[in-house]
Amino acid sequence: MEMEILINRIIREVIFWMAWIIIPLIMEIIPAFGGFFILLKKSFVLKGKAIPQAVSEITLIIPIYNSAETLRTCLTSVHNSNYPIELMDILLVNNGSTDNSYEVYRQCQDEFRDLPMTWLNASQGKSKALNMALYNSHGKYIVHIDSDGKLHPDALRNMAIRFEQRPEVDCLTGVILTDMKLIESTNSFMMKLVRRCEFFEYCQSFLAGRNFESEFNSIYTLSGAFSAFRKSAILKSQLFNTATVSEDTQVTFQMHKIQKKGISLCENAFFYVDPIESYNKLYTQRQRWQRGEIEVSHMFLQEELTIIKGFISNFMVRTLVFDHTFAFPRMIWYFALIFLVFLNYPIALVLSSIGIIYLLYSFSMFLYYINVLMYLDKVKDIQRYYRSKWYLIFVLPGFNFVVFWIRFAGIINSIKGEGVWKTTSLTEEWNKIKVAVNDDFHFPKRVIAALRRKVNL
Repeated sequence: MEMEILINRIIREVIFWMAWIIIPLIMEIIPAFGGFFILLKKSFVLKGKAIPQAVSEITLIIPIYNSAETLRTCLTSVHNSNYPIELMDILLVNNGSTDNSYEVYRQCQDEFRDLPMTWLNASQGKSKALNMALYNSHGKYIVHIDSDGKLHPDALRNMAIRFEQRPEVDCLTGVILTDMKLIESTNSFMMKLVRRCEFFEYCQSFLAGRNFESEFNSIYTLSGAFSAFRKSAILKSQLFNTATVSEDTQVTFQMHKIQKKGISLCENAFFYVDPIESYNKLYTQRQRWQRGEIEVSHMFLQEELTIIKGFISNFMVRTLVFDHTFAFPRMIWYFALIFLVFLNYPIALVLSSIGIIYLLYSFSMFLYYINVLMYLDKVKDIQRYYRSKWYLIFVLPGFNFVVFWIRFAGIINSIKGEGVWKTTSLTEEWNKIKVAVNDDFHFPKRVIAALRRKVNL
């Protein structure tokens, strides 16, 4: 009898700990190992292929919305690109800007007279603006970039070459990185640390995570900041959807599920964006991404989510389950650690288990770090910067922990709220919490005040 009780307790505890350990094992450590072998495979596959000298005409679509402060930098990066200017067709799609974006565009026209730029006006949302630009495009390849970022000089050429080398690929996502100079010019120590973590996160997400997904044609989202399509493929789709805050994820699902097109990462095409502006911006950005993912999944995956077969056969379902369904047991696990002490677990055991899990996540960060360094071998400036911030391997688990709770709040808000682009900021959420707590304690406060008045009488 005692043996049976002991075995049952061991089984319960093994299940308890493995339920958490298996998440970083499946979602991070295995892809990190896989990324190393994928890197070796790519080096052999692409090594024997000739690099095309002549490339095709491309249409570059740049959505504009109050972009006066960033547009010149963006267009300067296009002008400084190594791609032949005579093969570019640049469409700037204005979506109801209220600043002087058009004046900046006119100045850039005078400054870059050789750039073939066209200004289009739209006022029906970003998705419809992009669709209008698609109908006015002429290039064999359609490239989208955001107006608040800048291209690496080789980015467009590497994108076009990848299309030429791999005819089975119809959609490409570039690598999004935050601007290193802007990160290092940050005055606040904590904000600089957050921005460095964000840079590391982007490096590992694209150069390790999406490389792994790309090998199995399982990329969940084409980056809206920098992505490209064969025109013949994107015009056969339902184009960009206006019913979601995440039109980039929605068009990715179309390509995967309806068009059955190949989607890949171009790991040597870089696009730089500004680092996160504030904690509020980080909070609203990650919640918006979370909401968009749920909205698009609801559009495409309702049937697969009701059967076990969908989890096995559809990587989109698996991603959704890992991101959302596993979020609830992870939350329960966090709070369960606190109560373990009250269940006669030694404090040393609880703390050591937290330490082991932290080391496990740090180990996965280290594996990603090695993979990313290898992918950055031909861009020495980025590689040097990334290598110098090696200590972030031990900081990133904490950063990801905070981001997990932001994303979890996004899940809750997407369930109870209406899908809109503007998401409640961290400050606004905190003020709501204070109001709710104050309301909850308002009645007890009044009772206590009344009792005090009675006593004082």
